[in-house]
Amino acid sequence: MKKILIHIRTWIKIISVVVLALCLIVGATAFIYKPTYSVHLNGQAIGYTKDKSNLQQKINEYIESGNGQNVAFVEVENLPEYKLCLLKKDIEANDDEIFDIVKDSGKTYYKYFAVLDDGEEKLYLSTFEEAEQAISELKEKNSKNREQLTIQTKYVAEAKDVVTKEEVVSKLYEKEEVVEKKAVTNSSGSVKYASSANTSSKKVALGINLIKPVSGTVTSRFGSRWGSTHKGVDIGAAKGTGIKVAASGTVVSASTGYNGGYGNCVVVSHGNGIETAYGHCSALYVKPGQKVSQGEVIAAVGNTGRSYGNHLHFEIRINGVAQNPQNYIY
Repeated sequence: MKKILIHIRTWIKIISVVVLALCLIVGATAFIYKPTYSVHLNGQAIGYTKDKSNLQQKINEYIESGNGQNVAFVEVENLPEYKLCLLKKDIEANDDEIFDIVKDSGKTYYKYFAVLDDGEEKLYLSTFEEAEQAISELKEKNSKNREQLTIQTKYVAEAKDVVTKEEVVSKLYEKEEVVEKKAVTNSSGSVKYASSANTSSKKVALGINLIKPVSGTVTSRFGSRWGSTHKGVDIGAAKGTGIKVAASGTVVSASTGYNGGYGNCVVVSHGNGIETAYGHCSALYVKPGQKVSQGEVIAAVGNTGRSYGNHLHFEIRINGVAQNPQNYIY
C-alpha cells in the first residue's frame, strides 16, 4: 500500500510539471505570437489579415461594382486563399495592401449608354434615362436625324468621356426645313401634314358640339413648338386606350404607316369643311367611307409615326386650316 502511494505521488509530480511546462509554453507563445491568417494569391504569399471575412467581403463588393464612375464590374481570375497561422505580435496585418494587390490583378469593365446616329456611336451617357430624354428632345425639336437615333448599352474595358443630356441635344441636333402644306388625303388614303393654321386667339364657330376623344393630360399644346407650328393638341394616355370620335361623321381616311409623322391615323369629316384627325394610334377600328357616331371608339392610343411616347395627337380643321382644339375642348 505504501508503494502504491509513493507511485501516485510520483505521477502527480510528473503531471504537475508537464502541465506547468505546457502553461509556460502556451503563455510564452501567446505573449510572442498571435493567431492570424496568411493570404496567398496565385500561390504567392501577399500578406496577413486578422479578419478574413471582412477582407473578402470588401474584395467581393469591389468585384461586383468597382469603385469608380460608370464601373459595371471587375473581372478577377483568381481569388485569394487564407491559411491560419501564428504571427509575431510585432508584425502588423496589411489588409489595405492585400486589397490593392487583388484590385490591380483585376480587369475593370465600364457601363455606358451610347447614342447612335444611323448605327454609328456618337456620344456616351451614364444613365439610360438621360439618353432616352435626349432622343425625345431631339424628336420634339424635329431634328433631321430623329428617326436614325438609337440607344445601345455598352460594356467596355476602356473608360469613355461621358456627356450630359443637354450636350447630346446640342451636338446631334440637325435642323430640318419645314415646308408648309395643307392637309390632304391622297388616293392611297395616307395623310399628309396640314400646314396652314389659325394661330390667332379667335375662335371660329363650328356649328357642332365636340366631346373629348380621350381623357388624359395635355402634354403638348397647339401653336409654336421648336420653330414650327404644332397643328393640334397632344393628350398623354396609356397604350391601347380607346379613342372616341369627337362628333358624328364619315371616315375620310384610316391609314397606317409613317404618314408624314402622324403614324397610324384616322380623319373624320363632319360636313361643312370640318374635319377631326386622330394620330399616332396603335390600332385602327374603322375604314374609309364608314359612318361613325359621336362617342364611338374608332382607334387606340399608341406611339406610331413621329412620336415620343404613347399619346393622341388630335386636330380640328376647317377647310384645311388647323384650329386650336383647346378653344372647343380640353
